[in-house]
Amino acid sequence: MVPAPRPDLAGWSRVAREAVGTAYPWVPGHVVTGPDDAHLVPERLHPAFHGSLDWHSCVHMLWSLLRLLDRHGEALGPRERAAATALLDARLRPDHLATEVAYLRGRPSFERPYGWAWAAQLVAAAHEAELPHARAWSEGLAPLGDVVAELVLAWLPRQTYPVRHGKHQNDAFALTLLLDASDRLGRQDVADACRARAERWFAADVDAPTGWEPGGTDFLSPALTEAVLMARVLGRERYAGWLAGFLPGLGHGRHEHLLVAPEVVDPTDGQYAHLLGLALSRAWALRELAAYLPGGAERLRTAADGQEAAVLGEITGGHFMATHWLVSFALLARGELR
Repeated sequence: MVPAPRPDLAGWSRVAREAVGTAYPWVPGHVVTGPDDAHLVPERLHPAFHGSLDWHSCVHMLWSLLRLLDRHGEALGPRERAAATALLDARLRPDHLATEVAYLRGRPSFERPYGWAWAAQLVAAAHEAELPHARAWSEGLAPLGDVVAELVLAWLPRQTYPVRHGKHQNDAFALTLLLDASDRLGRQDVADACRARAERWFAADVDAPTGWEPGGTDFLSPALTEAVLMARVLGRERYAGWLAGFLPGLGHGRHEHLLVAPEVVDPTDGQYAHLLGLALSRAWALRELAAYLPGGAERLRTAADGQEAAVLGEITGGHFMATHWLVSFALLARGELR
């Protein structure tokens, strides 16, 4: 049996700060609308969410810092706590966040849906945090939560089919994060819309084609991620039947390749480094699903520990193409979403 990995939480906080503080390389995702719209300076375009390679990674690395401070502050030590707090203070200023809100309103498909989902998680984490600075952060972030809610409510009725691959546009992952954050923030309208769309997209699914997994640059398992979402959408009795039809034999000898850490030949390449995150997101999903598969729970939990252990060193000691985002997925794997 692989022992449960032991995280270096202070190291995770340090790496998250360093990533957010690294301005370049930068992938802005900015659509230039004319000759006067070409001033691509990170801190000007995105004063709150620049660094960490791209907008969404910066958002979820700030979420990581907030989660670490709020739930594991003692483990960070006083110096790291002070440094993480100072960075959050500097980024989550109302004027910075107002610029981000205006940007999202002006470009309603920007970072849909992955970045939106992590932004909602950041808003929810600040709203719940019991930290001296959390009230100010939460007040500054509230308009961001509002614009994300507006965008989600406008988006879901217009998208007929779900995106099912294992990268940023995976709709099951986005709905999971959005549903969780909306419930915690009391946005019942958004939560209801997410549940209704999940039912429409996924409730009739059977026999997930897991033999097609993983894709060469996946960081999510399409099948496991969908199964996690539907556990939040269907009642427990209905979900038991759905899961038995969607992933028959999971934990009992079928879909075994999903329980083994993926092979990563070149973790310095940003696309291949996604597979490191795949191990962590699988660990998250397997731990969640273990609660619904009592006969296979030990098998799933052991597999989750093995996948997490396989990439633990890359979280703080890997190449920037991994370290600029993996802390968030390590926290996800350890149940910090809720």
